[in-house]
Amino acid sequence: MSGDMTDSNNIYKPDMMEVIDVTQHTVDVKSVKIRFKDESKRDNFSFNVGQFGLYSVFGYGESTFNICSSSNWKDYIEFCFRRTGRVTEAMWQVTAGDTIGFRGAYGNAYPTGEWEGKDLVFVGGGIAMPPIRCAIWYVLENRERYGKITIVYGARTVGDLVFRNDLEKWQDFPNVDVLQTVDPGGETPDWKGKIGFVPTILKEAKFDAKNAAALVVGPPVMIKFSLPVLADAGMDAENIYTSLENRMKCGVGKCGRCNCGPVYVCKEGPVFTLSQIRSLPDDY
Repeated sequence: MSGDMTDSNNIYKPDMMEVIDVTQHTVDVKSVKIRFKDESKRDNFSFNVGQFGLYSVFGYGESTFNICSSSNWKDYIEFCFRRTGRVTEAMWQVTAGDTIGFRGAYGNAYPTGEWEGKDLVFVGGGIAMPPIRCAIWYVLENRERYGKITIVYGARTVGDLVFRNDLEKWQDFPNVDVLQTVDPGGETPDWKGKIGFVPTILKEAKFDAKNAAALVVGPPVMIKFSLPVLADAGMDAENIYTSLENRMKCGVGKCGRCNCGPVYVCKEGPVFTLSQIRSLPDDY
């Protein structure tokens, strides 16, 4: 019967996933590694960096998060979330060995092929590091294809930074600059990074804007003031990308809650260039 949850063609039916690891990054942020219970799906599953999935805790609902692991990692996928409501509160209680649901991967992806030969600038704030992390790991694992890599990442306080171990590893790669910063007043006595807002620190970064692409994900105010920095440096709007993953709902273009004018973000996004964003209605 159409719509029956036993129907293998049901687009809303999640795959069963085993939780294999949970890491707490801050007081309200965790990342979770999951693996397909069905070995054939595990072996055949693939995705592109920048795509997202829907993750469910049975009896509570599902939420949308970017896949924050590299597409080169085949044994598991990873996602990261902030504890903010009913579903994420239930997700917070999940531990290794538990079973959750997964639907995906959905959406378009970062144009890593088009980025080849260019300098890359990754700009993120707070919980926006996960959607950027997958792209950073991908390009570092294919290091010879890309030019200089600049990573500017900040949070309100030192305690709000996520994936700090990754940030340290990235700095060890050749021709990579990692600029970590916290808002004024958010530093600790042992903090060795920058102090200042992300757009301000971005001005200190050195890259060839004429031959560069940027990925900017974070709080709206951070994006608003970071984009002019890139534009003033000479970067074309066609080479500045962001992700509207937070607009996702059903993931398959059925509920209509992700639309921005004529655009369904879950089907035509979540990755957009700045020039595409400018063509969307103001409610995006």
